[in-house]
Amino acid sequence: MGSLRRPRAEDAAAIHELVAACDLAVLGRVDATLDDIADELAEPGFDLDRDGWLAHDSGGRPVGWAWAFAQGGSDLVEIDVYVRPGSEHVAGELWDTVLGRARELGRERGHDSVTVDVGVHRADEAKRALAARHGFEPGTSYHRLRADFDGPVDPPVPPPGVTLHTGESDEVRREAHRVHQEGFAEHFGFVPAAYDDWYARRQSRSTTDWSRLVLARIDGRPAGLLVCNDQFVSDEGCGYVATLAVLPAYRGRGLGGFLLRHAFAADAARGHKGTILHVDSNNTTPALGLYLSAGMRKVMVIDVWRRRL
Repeated sequence: MGSLRRPRAEDAAAIHELVAACDLAVLGRVDATLDDIADELAEPGFDLDRDGWLAHDSGGRPVGWAWAFAQGGSDLVEIDVYVRPGSEHVAGELWDTVLGRARELGRERGHDSVTVDVGVHRADEAKRALAARHGFEPGTSYHRLRADFDGPVDPPVPPPGVTLHTGESDEVRREAHRVHQEGFAEHFGFVPAAYDDWYARRQSRSTTDWSRLVLARIDGRPAGLLVCNDQFVSDEGCGYVATLAVLPAYRGRGLGGFLLRHAFAADAARGHKGTILHVDSNNTTPALGLYLSAGMRKVMVIDVWRRRL
């Protein structure tokens, strides 16, 4: 390895070029945008001086990118390691470095052990092998689903008693936070977050538009949440459902399907050619079946591999 240094915000373009090269080798297309990388570098809680490493070859070209991110004060740390095709000799040092940082993050938060997750495209055989070699095992799988539109989509009729409220007000955002926390409490990898942390993470992202957060109330009480953005517009021409949650007490009433179709109609009205979302195949709710029955199709699988350190 030529050199290993800490990243800076201005490295976003160089890191994106590296990640794009990895995507092209595995997927045949680029699956990350420059904004995605810039948002990751600016994520609240991510310390550029301690949590990331950029490797260069002797000519100064980036050949490896690795990071570790602690989920609040929990024992969960997310990591990732990208290695430019043809530069596989840097992989071992990057994996060891990032796992060492994961241990440190756990100790800093008072934990004797730490749970480490890494996302791996199902098509990336080499990265799966590296994860296994470093002691990781499959934890769950996320399916990327997509619905396509030929033109306008009729807005769905809301279930009885349902009203929709957008997230420009603090009151709505706080109710949305509660729905998100309670609606996802039993999901894989979920870590509770206080409102201020939840708000700060979303506010920092270039894709956040609070008018596209939709809180559903039933008879005046918070019941469901839909958060959409344009994360996939520049590369896929599609809107994105970042969050869809229904409180346990209100499930089985058709609210989830209504919110999904509301997103379809809104994306079509914006001129998008489809809607994308990710769903855990081991979801505690029958979400995957709901999305498939609404006409969505699987386009990609991303596995989460997990190791306890």
